[in-house]
Amino acid sequence: MSEEAHVIHKKIGEILRKAIPASSSLTLLQDVACGGKQHIPLFCRPKKSRINECCNVDMLILKHNRIKGIIEIEESNVKPTQICGKFLTSALSKYYIHESEGNKPVEMADSVVFIQIVDTSKLKRGKTAKFKQWKTLEDSINCILPVENSHVKQYKLLTSDDLGQLDAIIRDIS
Repeated sequence: MSEEAHVIHKKIGEILRKAIPASSSLTLLQDVACGGKQHIPLFCRPKKSRINECCNVDMLILKHNRIKGIIEIEESNVKPTQICGKFLTSALSKYYIHESEGNKPVEMADSVVFIQIVDTSKLKRGKTAKFKQWKTLEDSINCILPVENSHVKQYKLLTSDDLGQLDAIIRDIS
């Protein structure tokens, strides 16, 4: 993999590592693309199996060993179907299960925030409707929340230009 692969993932991983001090009640789990050492699978049932696996996410924020935040970063495919698909598979999930946790299910907290970050570096400002489309998509997703039986109660769609907002979101989770 080239040095340029997953640049935005690594940048956001670094921002979140700095925003969540080691002394905090929060734990940050990061996928390999974000500077971590593992995949982060989410499951719809408390048994680890391919049948129950819904998706892998880029990062999780745990508080007191419960999922409080899900972070998904879109670097290349920033179309509504990709964005909504990542949101829905995460919203359908209930558990994080990984060998680093002894394969014991880590449940979602009662209220989870889903943060989706889209890369704007390849867009030509003033020549694209993507920014307005993303705002409409964020508003539309928030209108259907909470999805019945899902713990995801908040949805934030940020652009790579909005990364300064991550500190405030982390403070709200704390």
